[in-house]
Amino acid sequence: MADAARRLTALAEEVLGAPLPLRIRAWDRSEYGPPGTPVLVIRRRRALRRLLWKPGELGLARAWVAGDIDVEGDLYEALDLLAGSLWERGEGTPRSGLAALLAAVRDPRLRAAGGELIKLAGPGLPPRPPREEARRTSGPLHTLRRDKQSISHHYDVGNAFYERVLGPSMVYSCAYWESPQSTLEDAQRAKLDLVCRKLALEPGQRLLDVGCGWGSMVLHAAREYGVSAVGITLSEEQAAYARKRIAEAGLADRIEIRVQDYREISDGPFDAVSSIGMAEHVGSARYAEYAADVHALLKPGGRLLNHQIARRPLKNEEAYEVDEFIDRYVFPDGELAPVGRTVAQLEEAGFEVRDVESLREHYALTLRQWVANLQKHWAEAVDLTSAGRARVWRLYMAASALSFERNRIGVNQVLAVRTPGSGASKMPLRTRDWR
Repeated sequence: MADAARRLTALAEEVLGAPLPLRIRAWDRSEYGPPGTPVLVIRRRRALRRLLWKPGELGLARAWVAGDIDVEGDLYEALDLLAGSLWERGEGTPRSGLAALLAAVRDPRLRAAGGELIKLAGPGLPPRPPREEARRTSGPLHTLRRDKQSISHHYDVGNAFYERVLGPSMVYSCAYWESPQSTLEDAQRAKLDLVCRKLALEPGQRLLDVGCGWGSMVLHAAREYGVSAVGITLSEEQAAYARKRIAEAGLADRIEIRVQDYREISDGPFDAVSSIGMAEHVGSARYAEYAADVHALLKPGGRLLNHQIARRPLKNEEAYEVDEFIDRYVFPDGELAPVGRTVAQLEEAGFEVRDVESLREHYALTLRQWVANLQKHWAEAVDLTSAGRARVWRLYMAASALSFERNRIGVNQVLAVRTPGSGASKMPLRTRDWR
């Protein structure tokens, strides 16, 4: 077989009903497709067997993570070309190049062309899933035990790995950029300060940081605004790292880090709550409970800053599906909701929503910096985790950057207040002054 690339291209174009915008290089060293474009490299025939046995997102994801397929050239360009070539699916909602490709491999026409695919795939049993795939407790979503497992899958992969990707700030959420020429560290510091100003933090107040990560938010709030802070995380590795940073900063008397679920906190009330990049893990079935719990943890007049990724709404919300690549390899059990639903559920819990700010373009810049950091430290990242894990992070961060740039997903800071019955919220007349 010396024409696998040509045959695969013909098969792909039959399924897609459109020219394939990428060049293909197959395991037999054959190449076919438009010159001067990124190259989709199919290194091993077992990539096709993965698709035959799991003809959907999961088969393709397993092939990528295992290194059976790759992209040679600009990964951003490759994903963008796929997004432009593959038709938009699902209620007219824009999809990323990755998501569009994953939708295409579920197409019935691919199964109809299974005979040709079987010939190309060759004999063999279904390959084992890559070891980086999440293993989860069966049963209901978002129990205390299952959430802890899901968080551990994503965050307990080694603090040294995250140092290479995130840089010195160790902040794993959207930065706030004065300009694209700012450094990542300056942009992350600006984001933390923006959160503190929106919360109107003052010396002597008590702050709860839900999903505190490696402690950057509580450190900034205690050092710059004089608060006492409690940070909670479900990751043992994050907690250990945060405690070490806090001790080195001489702030152990003002900051406490706990391995604790937000549903287990019993020592409120707090003057303010920050929730930065955590609510995506809560899940739609638990979001009303999350909003009510946070509301109950605040003093009357206390503020919540909820920083959360949002997806575009669907005409038929029941049709929403979590991408299997994200669910199995990146954020197990994570769910995105439209910002309108988030605002509505916070209000239903008793909050008064005072401000919503979109930071969509800021997250695209942040993700591109993280991808650049990962690629710069690629060999170290692989040694610290695994080649498969590094490939997961590279793909999901690059695809996410494009999704933010193309308005396929967004991120919003929602400022909400537990307004007292008297209506005296102590908010400024000009809200964006924050104080």
